[in-house]
Amino acid sequence: MEAILQPWPWYVTGPLIALVMFLLIWFGREFGMSANLRTMCAMSGAGKKAKFFDYNWKEQKWNLVVVLGAIIGGFIAVFYLSKPIDIDLAADTVAALQSFGWDNIGDSLVPGEIYSADAVMSFKGIAVLVLGGFFVGFGARYAGGCTSGHAISGLSNLQLPSLVAVIGFFIGGLIMTHFILPLIFG
Repeated sequence: MEAILQPWPWYVTGPLIALVMFLLIWFGREFGMSANLRTMCAMSGAGKKAKFFDYNWKEQKWNLVVVLGAIIGGFIAVFYLSKPIDIDLAADTVAALQSFGWDNIGDSLVPGEIYSADAVMSFKGIAVLVLGGFFVGFGARYAGGCTSGHAISGLSNLQLPSLVAVIGFFIGGLIMTHFILPLIFG
């Protein structure tokens, strides 16, 4: 049980992800979480209103099982298999977050200053969620897939558009971290 409660090292999880990707390629499947949003819309009849959703969604039912597994697995991991641990952050990161007025940095995976009920229900919290959700949704559609689809599935299939998308994701993350986040919380 102790081995399950500890974070797994990259040399265990990396090959496991590679094995899953090999199996998906072997069976002619492509993995991606955001594609399930299209599948759910097609299931609910959106194909009658928009051609984009008019396709044989039944071929993608297996990917909905992946989403269900991610939800159930996440729930089990958080509520039954998590041990509270301090996160070892770089001193520069701690200093930057302290400059925002944040406390308890590294005490949890998600900062309470963004994810607590009070923070989420504030005007700033709702604005960040709505705008962030819009940009993530728009970006995933514009890029032809989400980070998991491009970075895991697309790169393992050696797709050049996925490499371009992943580079764009990293650049966007750097811009968010170094420019936008300080404007919002600084």
